[in-house]
Amino acid sequence: MLAGEIPRQLVNLTSLAKLNLSINQLVGQIPRGNQFDTFENDSYSGNLGLCGYPLSKTCINDEAQDPPQTSIFQQHDDVNGIDWRVVLMGYGFGMVVGLSLGYIVFSIGKVDWRIRVMGREIRRKIGRRTKKSVRTRN
Repeated sequence: MLAGEIPRQLVNLTSLAKLNLSINQLVGQIPRGNQFDTFENDSYSGNLGLCGYPLSKTCINDEAQDPPQTSIFQQHDDVNGIDWRVVLMGYGFGMVVGLSLGYIVFSIGKVDWRIRVMGREIRRKIGRRTKKSVRTRN
């Protein structure tokens, strides 16, 4: 069951062919514009608090003013139960941690690799020198 005012943002839905809000606890003025002007009286039946076109009940001045934003869209910024801000924060944090760890692993790995390569080169040079010195002594 729906309660409260009909959100003004629904007027922006241009492909809305049918809307049945009957038998709810809706109050306030029915939004005007786009597809809402095409809905008939029976789409809103059973909502004693509604007024304005297409209903025969006219709104009093207080009700005719634009109501504040309804909580339907304010409470749920997420789509399909996913809060995208949290997802993006997690993605950003994961990127920072991943790049940091990748840099550390590769920089340390390169140092070890360089030491191993340099060690081999040093051993080869030492081995050549000792072979040469053994030959010259003989």
